[in-house]
Amino acid sequence: MFKKVTVANRGTVASRVVNSLREMDIRSHVLCSEVDQENPYVREADEFTVIGPAPPKDSYLNQDAIIEAAKKAKSEAIHPGYGFLAESPEFAKRVTDEGLIFIGPSSNWLAIMGDKVAARNEMFNHGFPMSPFSKILTGSYQEQAAEARRIGFPLIIKPAHGGGGIGMITVTSEDKLVGALEAAASQAERGFGRREVYAERMIEKPRHVEFQVVSDGEEAVTLFERDCSIQRRRQKILEEAGAPLLPRAQLEEMGKKAAQILAKIGYDHLGTVETLYSTTGKDFGFLEVNPRLQVEHAITEEITGVDLVKTQLRLAGGQRVADIFALSPVLFCGHSIEARVYAEDSKNFYPSPGPLKVFKPPRVSGVRVETGYAEGGVVTPYYDPMLAQVIVHANTRDMALGLMEEALKAFEVEGIKTNIGFLRALLRYEPFKEGLVHTALAEELIKSPGYKPVEN
Repeated sequence: MFKKVTVANRGTVASRVVNSLREMDIRSHVLCSEVDQENPYVREADEFTVIGPAPPKDSYLNQDAIIEAAKKAKSEAIHPGYGFLAESPEFAKRVTDEGLIFIGPSSNWLAIMGDKVAARNEMFNHGFPMSPFSKILTGSYQEQAAEARRIGFPLIIKPAHGGGGIGMITVTSEDKLVGALEAAASQAERGFGRREVYAERMIEKPRHVEFQVVSDGEEAVTLFERDCSIQRRRQKILEEAGAPLLPRAQLEEMGKKAAQILAKIGYDHLGTVETLYSTTGKDFGFLEVNPRLQVEHAITEEITGVDLVKTQLRLAGGQRVADIFALSPVLFCGHSIEARVYAEDSKNFYPSPGPLKVFKPPRVSGVRVETGYAEGGVVTPYYDPMLAQVIVHANTRDMALGLMEEALKAFEVEGIKTNIGFLRALLRYEPFKEGLVHTALAEELIKSPGYKPVEN
């Protein structure tokens, strides 16, 4: 196992990785920008290096500075967290070329899974269920429209590279198609530096259900599913494990199929197989494979007892799946929910950077809080505005919902605005309480005449 690992990320995930390294008696070396150097996880690490100014291109995306700092610290490996360079095949290859270990999939798998059409073809060729989709659209916009039209309306134009919902445009009629293709290509180029797009049949009000897999290139296990249907502008807000109201047998079958395929193709790390579940067709359709640690990984940890960061480290250190899970079978226990607390207004959802004059996460039994901030710190405008992840675990979904309400009510933040009021309103929204979730539910609540954030 490693003696020292460099953490090339910030905030919640950096704090999470530092904690696991400490528990494994591995020294942690955290990289940070100039504005992040006072954050608690930086000071709690065994070592830290300031690698540049606040803008990500000068710090967390600066591959030269990251690799130079890791080598100078005599680290053996780099953990990229999520976001920034976590899914960059170029960065992963550079790390290994420099004699370090990249804690993630091999660079070839990052390249394949980063190409959404290539990933779709890989899974399709091995029998994973799919919604109708096109190849990468080429030629003039009129020629692209002719190819996309074969998928049938409504459809979604999607970038072939990147993620996070950027550049995805819904098209419901013929007269909007060419304009949508132009806009999607333009947004894809701005967001990811590539203009390629493809078309996919749109599922009305689907559920976003993803399956966590651990694979070593030869053998894989599934750690069950997460329901990530509660989203705003295609960004996840609240996640659950397991998926409410869906047949357990069907979920387990899909999880096993996902694991079997990743093992068969030789995928070699954590992987999340994301799907859209049609509430009308009662079936799953492939969305993408995320080749990294997910933001919402904690709810899987809560229902299985498996530490996913430690699992990443063990895989990167050469351990096999059979050895990692040799002591006991993976069991599904209870229900877990995660809510993402953001520095944003609960009414208009504008970002709210500023000083954390008061920052007191809840201290409630059964509640886990992951954060990269502490009272007295500052939320800057340079990065994602997520303040914390609040994770609860209980025997049943109803009990978990009650525990989450208690936790959010006890969360004290002053100096900035947060989305806690929105999250508490969501918990009380009747369709959500009943488990009737879908990807448009949060927007439905926000647009409803009676919507009002719940004040702490």
